[in-house]
Amino acid sequence: MLDPRLSKDTIAAIATPPGDGGVGIVRVSGSRAREIVRAMFRPARETFTDFRPYRLHYGHVTDADGTVLDDALCAFMPGPNSYTGEDVVEINCHGGRAVLGAVLQETLDHGARLAERGEFTYRAFMNGRMDLSQAEAVAEMIHAPTKAAMHLAQVKLSGLLGQKITELRSRLEALRAQLAVAVDFPEEELECLSPEQLIGTVEGVRGEIGSLLKAVDRTRAWREGALVVLAGRVNAGKSSLMNALLGRNRAIVTDQPGTTRDYLEETLNLDGLTVRLADTAGIRATEDAIEAAGLEMGRELMDRADLVLLLADGTAPVDADTLDAARRIGPEKALAVLNKADLDTFDAQNGETLKAVGLETASVSAKSGDGLDRLSARIRERVLGNAGQPDPDELAPNARQAAVLAEADRELAALAGDTAAGIPYDLLSVRLETACDVLSGITGEIAANDILNSIFDSFCIGK
Repeated sequence: MLDPRLSKDTIAAIATPPGDGGVGIVRVSGSRAREIVRAMFRPARETFTDFRPYRLHYGHVTDADGTVLDDALCAFMPGPNSYTGEDVVEINCHGGRAVLGAVLQETLDHGARLAERGEFTYRAFMNGRMDLSQAEAVAEMIHAPTKAAMHLAQVKLSGLLGQKITELRSRLEALRAQLAVAVDFPEEELECLSPEQLIGTVEGVRGEIGSLLKAVDRTRAWREGALVVLAGRVNAGKSSLMNALLGRNRAIVTDQPGTTRDYLEETLNLDGLTVRLADTAGIRATEDAIEAAGLEMGRELMDRADLVLLLADGTAPVDADTLDAARRIGPEKALAVLNKADLDTFDAQNGETLKAVGLETASVSAKSGDGLDRLSARIRERVLGNAGQPDPDELAPNARQAAVLAEADRELAALAGDTAAGIPYDLLSVRLETACDVLSGITGEIAANDILNSIFDSFCIGK
């Protein structure tokens, strides 16, 4: 079946988030955009003849019977200097669902087609208004969980990542040209590229690819948020600690063990860093199938976590199950938390066995709040490591782009190895061509339809 995004239809969609709001926008793009909106727009001024570019025109949107649907401000942006590169009209009206639905339906009744997911940005990409890295940055801007993530997306939206990839490809393309000379004119006395020079240039490009890949890991917590898992024996205070960190009662807290059978997840903001806080089922032997499934989910979460808060009751010696969990998780990922510091029977020495297996420990009282600020600060430091706040101008590829860069790096590493082994230049040029083609997948010069579909299908319908 032909992808509707490949058509030249005039498309329309609600461009603002679902729900009720003060203002909503219906966006129309395509060759008939101005004609369609003009047919349903009743201007407030009698002198109005047609939409003027880049001006807001006040009036009313009406249905086919002339019944007023809503007050509206309409803006016309002619192509190619619009978001999509086509004629675009945006209808600004009240943000109620019924109002927006009625206005959108009217555009469809006049000949527009409902836009597919990401189709406005897809058209911007296809019409040369942005490269593929910029198109992906649009979605990253929309979904940015932190201000830092927003800035990182803005850098890519400005085109800097695309420019960097283009520059790296240009250096590799220059190598291809030099290899072609060496292959086509072997008998000529030409200043040809030596194997050492070839390897040096390739390694230089690999070094810059490596820097981009390091930025992926360094900024991941800012771009995606960090997963912090609460683990420990039943009644160690995991749910109480979750509630205390959130500042509200989210998890059920009782004296009965095994209250949490599944896992709970909530979002916490730690000084600008978004943390996904997950409260898991208490560690213990059980024959209850539901609780056992919850324990297995907890183990899977711990494996994926950026940090595990391993809770222990500070009023008693650490039990064997908690020590086993500490050894399994390891000191790099685990932070031991001794709870119940408000009780007279609390003894920080109970944490020595956890320190003995390499874990950092912290003492808190989930009930009184003592030590929570210190713990929150330490969670943030542990998640970020030495990365800290990202540079506002840092180029940080997303997961797809990182996979492409890693593939190109593997091809270039093999090229350097083949060069050192004395492989003929005509064979080396094949690897060089492959590396160039792989890199072009980031900017979109060469991109399969299934890749494009997977990218734009992740967008909302109105973008």
